[in-house]
Amino acid sequence: MFKLSNTSKKRLEGVDHRIIEIVDLALNITKIDFGVSEYGGLRTVKQQKFLFDRGLSKCDGTKNKSYHQSGKAFDVYAYVDGKASWSRAFLTQVAAAMLQAASVLGYKLEWGGHWGSWQDYPHFELKEG
Repeated sequence: MFKLSNTSKKRLEGVDHRIIEIVDLALNITKIDFGVSEYGGLRTVKQQKFLFDRGLSKCDGTKNKSYHQSGKAFDVYAYVDGKASWSRAFLTQVAAAMLQAASVLGYKLEWGGHWGSWQDYPHFELKEG
């Protein structure tokens, strides 16, 4: 069983409580440790624009808002051999645990790795319904 570092916990401050529940359960399910990346939780308009201006997000934070700004999205990295990894293979395993955890809890979670024309493997969004 894995647990979030204090840094990852801090990065999730302000997100929807269901995300915390999903992450906590996923940590008990996953075979791959993970953490929450910088700007991986709730984002301000300024933080979102910063990421957009650097080509790290498709959302500018004002006209096109990110789910991160509503506290309904989060980004993770795999933690393998003492290092952060954004490897598709590792993130796919983390995603399986996240999606299983959401299903067990009765929450609808969308994974960026399932998007059609563009994949965002570290990204998850909480959906209503």
